[in-house]
Amino acid sequence: MTWTPPTAHSLYGVNDATWPPVEAVRNGPFTLRRGGGGGQRVSSTSLWQQEFNDADLDAAEKAMAAVDQPQLFMIRDNDQALDKALAARGYYVKDPVTLYAGPSAKLAEHDPKGFTVIDVAEPMAVMAEIWEAGGIGTSRLNVMDRASGPKTCFLGRTDDQPAGVSFVACDGNIAMMHALEILPKLRRKGLALQMMGAMGAWAARNGADTFSLAALKQNDAACGLYHKVGMVKIGQYHYRKKDVS
Repeated sequence: MTWTPPTAHSLYGVNDATWPPVEAVRNGPFTLRRGGGGGQRVSSTSLWQQEFNDADLDAAEKAMAAVDQPQLFMIRDNDQALDKALAARGYYVKDPVTLYAGPSAKLAEHDPKGFTVIDVAEPMAVMAEIWEAGGIGTSRLNVMDRASGPKTCFLGRTDDQPAGVSFVACDGNIAMMHALEILPKLRRKGLALQMMGAMGAWAARNGADTFSLAALKQNDAACGLYHKVGMVKIGQYHYRKKDVS
């Protein structure tokens, strides 16, 4: 069967569904997310319709301040007007991200079939420790708990010791990976490839013919791996942030 790449718009929705905020509310043309400490994306504000004006931006800024959210906007592929307006207000670009997707079946070709990677429904203590070492604490584990579709956590081993973790959830026929973390001293030993294989196989078993993820553009090593396993660039986004004293 020929694989059809998803649209960037569909992956924005998958990102929201598989890594959900505590709450998302409409404020004029904007969607405001309350993150609960779960990271930038779940704490960002984005457009749900393209037309906006200065009064709409003023209202969004006030709404974010009212709930102690950062002055943080997500800028997606078609948000050039918003990007320009925020730049004029003193917002700076932060963390450009690329969305990748590929056929789950192709990733599954690298599945070690349980020898080095296992999946479990809930994070084990050792998994939480690895995430914590990478700066992924309780608030982000709570995000995983909020995801409502098929989901699982992965634990990978290298040199006979726990070395890597990740989280995958599905939204329809698309799976998305989040929070991949491998202990620094155990990197470059092939575990990331094996974990990608196991995640692709799990996605296929759970009805997701597409596997996707979001990666920082500056992470050359990770982006190189995603190309290696047959994933392609689908879309992008970045943040605009203004520090408020």
